[in-house]
Amino acid sequence: MTAYVSALDLFSIGIGPSSSHTVGPMKAARTFADNLEESGYLPEVRRITCSLYGSLGATGLGHGTPDAVLAGLAGFRPESCDPDDVRFAWSKLPDGATLRLLGTHEIPIGKTDVTFEPRTRLPGHPNALTLRAWGESDALPLFEETYYSIGGGFIRRDGDPIRPAATVAQPLPYASSDELLSLCDAFDIGICDVARANEEAIHGAEGLDAGLDAIWDAMHTCVEAGLAGDGTLPGGLGVKRRAAKVRMRLEEYDGLPQRDRDTSTEWLHAFALAVNEENAAGGRVVTAPTNGAAGIIPAVGHYYLKFVPGANAEGIRRYLLTAVAIGSLVKANASISGAEGGCQAEVGSACAMASGALCAVLGGTPRQVENAAEIAMEHHLGLTCDPVGGLVQVPCIERNAIASSTAVSAARLALHGDGTHLVSLDTVIETMRQTGLDMMTKYKETSEGGLAVNVIEC
Repeated sequence: MTAYVSALDLFSIGIGPSSSHTVGPMKAARTFADNLEESGYLPEVRRITCSLYGSLGATGLGHGTPDAVLAGLAGFRPESCDPDDVRFAWSKLPDGATLRLLGTHEIPIGKTDVTFEPRTRLPGHPNALTLRAWGESDALPLFEETYYSIGGGFIRRDGDPIRPAATVAQPLPYASSDELLSLCDAFDIGICDVARANEEAIHGAEGLDAGLDAIWDAMHTCVEAGLAGDGTLPGGLGVKRRAAKVRMRLEEYDGLPQRDRDTSTEWLHAFALAVNEENAAGGRVVTAPTNGAAGIIPAVGHYYLKFVPGANAEGIRRYLLTAVAIGSLVKANASISGAEGGCQAEVGSACAMASGALCAVLGGTPRQVENAAEIAMEHHLGLTCDPVGGLVQVPCIERNAIASSTAVSAARLALHGDGTHLVSLDTVIETMRQTGLDMMTKYKETSEGGLAVNVIEC
């Protein structure tokens, strides 16, 4: 079975603040509503309830999970909705409110129809929600489904296979980095070429390029919006946006006739801050491979375009394809979910993807690319997910900026070698999986440990 996941799936255009706690639950609720309609039950529905379990129950309020659920039931999709239609769908519900399921069937809705059960962990995944549709009787629901939000906006319905078979045969399948490198050797091609061959089998050449360009355009738009943003982020922590002020200072300094330092790293930080501030504000963002780590791949991509001579749009396509080839390995063989593996699974994965991808567009060989990804992932092992107040703000925003620097450093370090190294990417991915299993639940997106309990919320 191939590990490869299409770039047009792994990089999904959605909304903040969380791919697993906002995007995934919205998709689940929309799918539930669609299934209600297809089953013929929709006209009979008088009430909908939703139970949020585990991490969704623990930090769902800070991530806007109930808002996302109601928006999904109303028929909205994360890739096309107006973020304003989601932000307060549940949190500002007035008494006597109603909800139009799929925009057509109206039912009463109240805040108590969404319940939080953080101490209940379903066996399928720490991020779980059960949706129930009720008719005239309260004794038994008309229709009930449980979904798992498994990271990166991906969802799985309870009872469905954990790894469904690919719908289209991929010409260059691989399940490990060792197999990926063997393909590169056998056909004398780069990692991005392996990804392109598999993508074109799914989407065709024109469809793939259009999709990659749309993903990058969305990433670029998010960076630009964040660099222009101002004010205080929502949620009550009083975190102020910084990206715009950093941008203005750097523009002033770069405009001086004589400068005494290189500002490329500071620009890299600004790009990452911009994305994650937009995400924290619930704006439009590209899941890459999660929202909590969404700033790293766009930041390093912008660094490439701004500071690498000869960088161009075709290079960005190669950059994204290489990143997704690496991210697919992590998703298949470990996890990209903070609730499952801690922040090593989110920021660590994104850092590995960005580092390997940058190494590739800087001229690295497949083995140097694999080495860069391994270095980046190795130095995030054990990283906990402990968001203060259950918000994707502290330490998440700064963490993306620092990880962007790590990605660039790892890529350049790998380029100084010939690709030969002691620890393989497969080994470090497996180590990350094992570390996630060993990590205590309180350090995996529950806000029950670490900074989340040691920082006083003001």
